[in-house]
Amino acid sequence: MTWATRKKDKILTREFTPDSWKMDAVTIASAFKAAAVQSPDAIYCKSATGALTYEQAAGAIQSLANELRADVQGRSVALILPNSKAFLIAYFATLFAGGKPALINHGHPPSTIAKLLGDLDAAIVLSDREQFDCNTRILNDELVDSLVNPADMSTLIDPGTPDDIAAIMYSGGTTGLPKQVPHTNAAIVATMERGDWGWRTRADEIWLPVAPFTHIYGFLMGLTNPIMRAGAIVIPERFQPDLIVDMLANERVTIFGGGPPAIYQAVMSSPKFADAQFTNLRICPGGGAPFPLDVHKRWQAATGLKIYEGYGMTEIAPISINTEEYGVKPGSAGKAVPDTVIEIVDLETGDTVLDTGEAGEIRVKGPHMMTRYTGNPEETAIALRHGFVYTGDIGTLDEDGFLTITDRKKNVIFVSGFNVFPREVEELLLTHPAVSGACVVARTHERSGEVPIAFVTLRSDIDAASILAFCTDNLIAYKRPAEVIILPEMPLTPAGKVDRTTLQASLSANT
Repeated sequence: MTWATRKKDKILTREFTPDSWKMDAVTIASAFKAAAVQSPDAIYCKSATGALTYEQAAGAIQSLANELRADVQGRSVALILPNSKAFLIAYFATLFAGGKPALINHGHPPSTIAKLLGDLDAAIVLSDREQFDCNTRILNDELVDSLVNPADMSTLIDPGTPDDIAAIMYSGGTTGLPKQVPHTNAAIVATMERGDWGWRTRADEIWLPVAPFTHIYGFLMGLTNPIMRAGAIVIPERFQPDLIVDMLANERVTIFGGGPPAIYQAVMSSPKFADAQFTNLRICPGGGAPFPLDVHKRWQAATGLKIYEGYGMTEIAPISINTEEYGVKPGSAGKAVPDTVIEIVDLETGDTVLDTGEAGEIRVKGPHMMTRYTGNPEETAIALRHGFVYTGDIGTLDEDGFLTITDRKKNVIFVSGFNVFPREVEELLLTHPAVSGACVVARTHERSGEVPIAFVTLRSDIDAASILAFCTDNLIAYKRPAEVIILPEMPLTPAGKVDRTTLQASLSANT
């Protein structure tokens, strides 16, 4: 097993000794079953409604899988659920029934969910609410408890193969709706292994995930990696800093799936944080957005623990991780995970590999990378070239192989670890009958990293509050502009395009 970071005219490599981060299971469902067989009485998941052991969860999964099997074999199943016991049971029941789970963010507005479902052709929707005209199976934590029956492990059969789709995830697009990213069992197993290589786990871990299970980071921290060693998943009802502080202490959490810097900043802002004792906490992963050095310093000073920052995306994750064994460099995204190549290439063509220290677009390849965007050959051709995923992020590699993210190539706005593509918000704004022009840029934000700011011109009289209300009705929370600024006209470049740079600079001048 090798670590590889490719630079101009040379490749840095290091041999890895096979270790506990490698899995015996070849599918996600078989990994869960192995945990349930080995540790039936261990707590699997716990929410405000109570806990399920691995055996109880297996019983609920078997009951639901038996109910679904005739309708879902070989077909997509939409999961539209908040982080919950119900989400976990629905996901594994779909796999055991032979279906393909499609993970749709529960926070999307109804209009977006309707469009995503229209492109999916799902056999059934598993959700806590009726979804339009779709065949919906209502599911929540209370209903999951009613599905718990004694599990028969001899008949809990995983029909999946390494090449079968184990998760359909969604990645933000430069235009239109989020793109479908199908991942096979083999790819997700490889992802799990590389996550565990970076954030080494043990038996009897207690995980506290925060990011949505539909997000690649939340998926790994809350759904897949805990089952590798029969860990327990403690699920907060919501992200509220005081609640998270209490849970970290009272639930004896050992792994905090915090995610982007905004989460850590919010936790440290809680009045309860200063006096809290996290005596069991030992691993604090970070990802989703670059971490300011101040966040690293404050967290370590308060807890005595490092944040092990990594880098990944829906298309391939993790890409790199800071690790105690192979090196930690605060402010960087760490070194490439095993069997993964990172290259920095020129921004114009993406074909020339740059020298050490030069900034360019980050492209990566590894066994856990995506193979396509379903039904979207144009975007696939942009993202996948020469056997690499082109990330759209700009970064540098140093002599030791540490990757540092310095910028975004396509004006992507990072909001609490989520990618917000300005054009998507702009296109929505232009559907408002009073809006004649729109340009969305980023403004730095202490908690979120960045927030979208919308500049608009009008064709009829309306106030900014009404436009913000329109965005609230049509966009998931992290995509909504933090402010709408009405202009008499848009500044233009000599080529007649909206001068995004001037608008961005006007925000800086007024802060």
